Amino acid sequence: MFDRMPKHNVISYNSLLSGYSKMGLFVKAMEVFNEARVVGLKLDKFTFAGALNLCGQTGDLLLGKLIHGLVIVSGLGDKVFLTNSLIDMYSKCGQVNRAALLFEWSNDLDEVSWNSLIAGYVRIGANEEMAKLVGKMHQLGLKLNTYALGSVLKACGTNYKDSNQHGNALHAFSVKLGLDLDDVVATALLDMYAKTGDLVDAIQIFKLMSNQSIFIYNAMISGFLHGETISDEYANEAFDLFSKMQKKGMKPSKFTFSSMLKACNAVEAFDYGKQIHAQICKWNLQSDEFIGSALTDLYFLSGSVEDGAKCFAVTPEIYIVSWTSIISASVQNGHFGSALALFYELLSFGMKPDEFIISSMIGACSNLASPRSGQQIQGYAIKTGIGKLTIIQNSQICMYAKSGDIDSSHLTFEEMDNPDVVSWSMMISSNAQHGCARKALSLFELMKGYGIAPNHITFLGVLMACSHGGLVKEGLRLFESMKKDYCMAVNVRHCACIVDLLGRAGKLVDAENFILNSDFEEDPVIRRALLSTCRVYKDTVTGKRVAERVIELEPRGSASYVLLYNIYNDAGINIPVTKIRELMKDGGVKKEPV
Repeated sequence: MFDRMPKHNVISYNSLLSGYSKMGLFVKAMEVFNEARVVGLKLDKFTFAGALNLCGQTGDLLLGKLIHGLVIVSGLGDKVFLTNSLIDMYSKCGQVNRAALLFEWSNDLDEVSWNSLIAGYVRIGANEEMAKLVGKMHQLGLKLNTYALGSVLKACGTNYKDSNQHGNALHAFSVKLGLDLDDVVATALLDMYAKTGDLVDAIQIFKLMSNQSIFIYNAMISGFLHGETISDEYANEAFDLFSKMQKKGMKPSKFTFSSMLKACNAVEAFDYGKQIHAQICKWNLQSDEFIGSALTDLYFLSGSVEDGAKCFAVTPEIYIVSWTSIISASVQNGHFGSALALFYELLSFGMKPDEFIISSMIGACSNLASPRSGQQIQGYAIKTGIGKLTIIQNSQICMYAKSGDIDSSHLTFEEMDNPDVVSWSMMISSNAQHGCARKALSLFELMKGYGIAPNHITFLGVLMACSHGGLVKEGLRLFESMKKDYCMAVNVRHCACIVDLLGRAGKLVDAENFILNSDFEEDPVIRRALLSTCRVYKDTVTGKRVAERVIELEPRGSASYVLLYNIYNDAGINIPVTKIRELMKDGGVKKEPV
């Protein structure tokens, strides 16, 4: 229709420019702008505003600055309408400082000007500047619009200084303005409370909404699943909301499905996850990168390696997120050779693996007892500039320790710029496993000297070192220090180390008393530690008593039957193998002792 017009004016050019822009055809839109200039039309504020919007959408700062110059030359630089467009353009191009300068120098500003700059501050995370501008705006009696208010509330969910105070004040302000039930504002309020851990208020806002849209549901589901750990209770709440959405006939979005798969993976609700997979196929969303990655995780975590590989293979656009998922899952499920093959395939596609993939691959090489391949991957990491990252160097320490090269582990550790608690714990455990008990304890003291607080893995390493080195007094002292000085809850593995420590020193009675006075008396792991020691000292009386109790607690565990037979055999007591086999058969144990 434009081409058939006998004569064009600035309005027709503006309409075509706007149409192309709304469709995302930014190159064609800019061609229309340039053509309007070439034919000699006098461009108005709407033409320049449309062009500046294009620059903001594409992030083309250089072109935006050129158009800014044209605005000034055209004598329209003092128009507040274009000032707002310029503030928006500079903000979207990452130049909020320029936008703020323009804001300060302008004599004519309106509410849109303030809202645009506030949105720019929120976009780059300049929350302190945003809060000051909101306060000043409020003092002048100006109002935030719904989108700017939503942006500010979203920023309050990032837990910056005084974010809770600002968030509560903005909530009250939105109620006063009657905007608290607006979809954009309500969603932002719900999201803010959920991210700051106030789920009670988030749920209250959700219930108050009469017109609950897909965005409100997504925000509430995301609120239940926010944080590093997801409880069964909150996962079930998310599942219930998902069910209600379907009953209302709402179409779940990609974000909805990604969140639900995240919940399924977190609480190991794999059967429910498979049902959600069916829904994803129904809506034809399985090709989404994040959904495909979550599905790959779902099947690998459930042990369905083949199905996980299929989900990975059918994803048409495989991004680094998906590669990270399948490689990490292959390593976690013990498919180290497959992980290595996938890594080489990733490189053949010309993709650059991140530090998480490199770390997983070094871990795979350590489990494959292939330090040579690990060294090659280490060399690749150094070449690509990520070899000095802590996560990668930690994997190297583990790889060298598992291959018996404790010297290379020490060398890697010494080359680290900022070793964390994981680095120190790995070095302590590595020395403990290789019989260097004193070195492990020395590292532990050095670690504390650097002000790094040990965690439960660190203590497990030093207790293991004391056990292997026969350092009974040191081990008992550290065990008590763990509870008293660090207020750390001990687990069954820590207690098993103490049992092993006492048992290796020949203190079998003390070891058994320790078990009876611990919180893990009914755990077969701790009793099995004593059972192994009974064999070393040929204590058939204690060994028989402990073995019988372990068999009661774990009737299907073959190791206890084998240890019981070996204890009698080593002590010279002739017990028929058939009797042990009968005991195993009665307990439903299929594996026979070797």
